[in-house]
Amino acid sequence: MRVGVFLFHESRNPSADAQVIDEAVREAQLAEAEGMDAVFLAEHHFDGNCAYVDPPTMAAALAMATSRIKIGFAVLQSSLYHPLRMAEQIALIDNLSKGRLIVGLGRGSMVNLHEYKGYQIDPTSAQERFEEIEKILLQCWTGEPVRHEGKYWNIDIPMLRPLPYTKPHPPILRSVASEGSLVGQARQGRPVIMAAATAAGAARNIDIYRKAASEAGISDAAIDRAIAESWVSRTAIIAPTDEEAQEVGLPYFRMMQQYRAAQSSAFEQRAAEQNKAAAPPLQCGSPATVMEDFTTLAATGIGGVSVRFRTGPMPADFSARSLKLFMREIAPRLREPALEPLAG
Repeated sequence: MRVGVFLFHESRNPSADAQVIDEAVREAQLAEAEGMDAVFLAEHHFDGNCAYVDPPTMAAALAMATSRIKIGFAVLQSSLYHPLRMAEQIALIDNLSKGRLIVGLGRGSMVNLHEYKGYQIDPTSAQERFEEIEKILLQCWTGEPVRHEGKYWNIDIPMLRPLPYTKPHPPILRSVASEGSLVGQARQGRPVIMAAATAAGAARNIDIYRKAASEAGISDAAIDRAIAESWVSRTAIIAPTDEEAQEVGLPYFRMMQQYRAAQSSAFEQRAAEQNKAAAPPLQCGSPATVMEDFTTLAATGIGGVSVRFRTGPMPADFSARSLKLFMREIAPRLREPALEPLAG
């Protein structure tokens, strides 16, 4: 199983923005130095929940600051973009990174409606915009004239430049937050980015995916390939001891929840539901404590896991140490070929 870091660096005070953005770049460089396969970027606006705000710009910076690691979006909030600008940005970053881009697309977060208000986008149109944008992107990257007449955009250009470095284009993965969206992607045999608090949750999602894809007539080999190209996102607080993870690390996660809840009633409700659940929405403990969940996740056959180590106002040195503990004590087990996929 491939492993990656999910950069979600919070900055509550505008005066700290520059420092936090620098720390995000350094965490990406640390991930590459420690042998991680990918770094994934989030997208949130206006509130400091994601300090670097604009993932295409950040991805271009990381393309220059790293040399090997894949650079992924988890995800671009597609409905906030003009499709031609998005197509140009992605193609340029793919060239700058020499084909290291993973394009994760989503409609945008329904728990952050202030982002739609800021961009003057009706949130009820988000899914339609998302579907139309993806069609335009794929047409833009063919090297042919782009002519599109749709509900939100009418486009007529001779050709989009630059063309992507990756042929025909970088891999596109959709974010799936519900069983319905997971089933929809499975019926097309497309790889996905999913969230799962536990390995058991990921295994359930994969079972749903396999069943829906098989019922749609997709071959077992094609299903295996799609799952092997999919990623699951996790949050983990790892420290040398369980006590330090729980007493020092976990409060930063709780502070993140409180900060986001103060800005979004929808997030407040979701966080409350997660906190009432039997399983916490993250892994927290020493490497030995969280090891089993991650090795069980690897046994599901999922292609990769991206881990968010830094939450809330967590200091950079704490999350950096978590990343190193993960890579040195947990990641080697996840890459062992002896791990067999779990039975469906």
